Amino acid sequence: MSQASPFTKILVANRGEIALRVMRTARALGYRTVAVYSQADAQAPHVMAADQAVAIGPAAPAQSYLNIAALIDAARASGADAVHPGYGFLAENADFAAACLDAGLVFIGPSPQAIRDMGDKAGAKRLMSAAGVPCVPGFQSEDLADQALERMAVEAERIGYPVMIKATAGGGGRGMRRVAAAEDFAQALHSAQSEARNAFGDATVILERAIERPRHIEIQVFADRHGQAVHLGERDCSVQRRHQKLIEESPSPAVDEALRAAMGEAAVAAVRSIGYEGAGTLEFLLDEQGRYYFMEMNTRLQVEHPVTEALTGLDLVEWQLRVAAGEPLPLQQHQISWSGHAIEVRLCAEDARNGFMPCSGTLSRWQAPDGLRVEHALCDGAAVPPFYDSMMAKLVAHGPARQDAVRRLRRGLLDLVALGVTTNQAFLARCLAHPEFAAGAATTDFIERHRAELLAVDERHGQRSLLMAAWLLQCTSGDVRAAREAPASRHVPADACTSTLAHGLPVGLRLSLDGREHALALTQRTAGRFEAEIEGTRHELQAVTVGAQEARCIVDGVMERIVFQRDGQDLWLVHEGCTQAVEDRTHVASARKGETGGDGCVRATMNGRVVAVTVAPGAHVQAGQAVLTLEAMKMEHVHSAPVAGVVTALHVALGEQVAARRVLVEITAEAPGTGA
Repeated sequence: MSQASPFTKILVANRGEIALRVMRTARALGYRTVAVYSQADAQAPHVMAADQAVAIGPAAPAQSYLNIAALIDAARASGADAVHPGYGFLAENADFAAACLDAGLVFIGPSPQAIRDMGDKAGAKRLMSAAGVPCVPGFQSEDLADQALERMAVEAERIGYPVMIKATAGGGGRGMRRVAAAEDFAQALHSAQSEARNAFGDATVILERAIERPRHIEIQVFADRHGQAVHLGERDCSVQRRHQKLIEESPSPAVDEALRAAMGEAAVAAVRSIGYEGAGTLEFLLDEQGRYYFMEMNTRLQVEHPVTEALTGLDLVEWQLRVAAGEPLPLQQHQISWSGHAIEVRLCAEDARNGFMPCSGTLSRWQAPDGLRVEHALCDGAAVPPFYDSMMAKLVAHGPARQDAVRRLRRGLLDLVALGVTTNQAFLARCLAHPEFAAGAATTDFIERHRAELLAVDERHGQRSLLMAAWLLQCTSGDVRAAREAPASRHVPADACTSTLAHGLPVGLRLSLDGREHALALTQRTAGRFEAEIEGTRHELQAVTVGAQEARCIVDGVMERIVFQRDGQDLWLVHEGCTQAVEDRTHVASARKGETGGDGCVRATMNGRVVAVTVAPGAHVQAGQAVLTLEAMKMEHVHSAPVAGVVTALHVALGEQVAARRVLVEITAEAPGTGA
């Protein structure tokens, strides 16, 4: 029997809900915990939850959460004798694992060699093929010459389009591109290699045949240093955007007992073949004929592990800690069972209607729904910084059958309150409600194929939201303040909630709902009773109550409940599970100069860091030509010239952090009929 490796104090080398999740189990088992934090996270919940905390650097991840030397120093300073990397950041970094071991720290994860073996997609495929695990046909080579466009293009033609380009050191969809035709290959290869270099410090990529309409199925595995290995079933992670998971569930609607046993046995054989220790996940593509192909292995616990915990009743972080201490696996394969169905959604700070653009800001109000497992590190006033992943929280529902879990999760999304930052809350609810997902038939192209339906604007819902927003914005500030100063459960009655409108006189208003302006007229008929006209349609509205953060009113005979947060002329509201931002622009100029870039200015679409600049002052550009790239929340976003012309000013430098809406590049448009 191998020697045990006991420890007493664990430094969690991660942040946010990940750190909180690990600390929760560690404390329950009697371990002391140490948090680390960047300047952006000095007051973060994970810092306050730990027994000790150590500052490790500026907000930028490379200088803090990815700074191996700073993390080792933090462990030494705090007296920690073990390090848990969480699931992300350095969890799959072999150099970090080795640095921990060299410093005499227990690394709660696999060995550095196992991470290297499976962290490289090309090498992992060779190992898995040798172990008899089916792999996706493709091309991989570490030779620098083979990474050149000429060779890669030849191999792509040999494999046959569509092909997938994948960063060998990658994860989370970064450095990954699907290419449908040869004419698109060069640009996609350059983009994937650039993103991989910036994200992982390694631009090496591999090519794979793109399996049409597959399921993304992953098998959770665990192994100890005593030669035991088990699998804990599968998770279906097919609902994705930008190759990143949004919804995960178990069991998969496409996997029966026989297929589960076959994939589980293949996964166990794979980890045994490399002498693996700890938690890991083998990811497979499942085609329409039921054939499965190995894609990659994640040598860590994953974001979606609560789905497996819900089905098995096990604490997978506890298993990690026990295995790292040298204990054998708590259960053998025949002792593991599954019960019911579980589904997880990832609540992200992003604008689904704007290409899932990451968003940042301050969360003015946060209220998690009851009845679900919600993993988060949020509170009223919490910052959502641009430096880290856009995922804010995970919501997990468990029920005796799939339809029960779906129903409970949809209800939870309707009850969720997240105001102040744009999220994908409503988009997730629409995904769960879609007939194809409800039938258990969603594949990896689900969002792309149904994008128009999932992002469609509900005009009726929007009009009702506008009517209620107009009423709330017209309530006198004194009434709103009185309601806010009262307990949240107390409400101001309708006849006490006056408005700034004169009785019987219509007032024209211009409100912006999620960036789109609408004109409407609002008339107060009697105390608490209004008539509104919007886009040629008349509506009746009757105020019922206004509370500190909640109101009720009757719109066209139906009483509605609205949760809201008001800041001057800005209003955030939650109506039927949809969070919307409303701005009163009645007394604002009807258009902001250059808002769409028609003035030749390229503005930052989000807070981010400049990772590429492809033009210089004096350069001629065409409309749509890439001029620079920002990195925000672990994704790259190319900014293009809005007009054809000459670059007259460049206001940023490589590596600079910029704020949303800042002018980055100025372009003087060409006169009609001229060329560059």
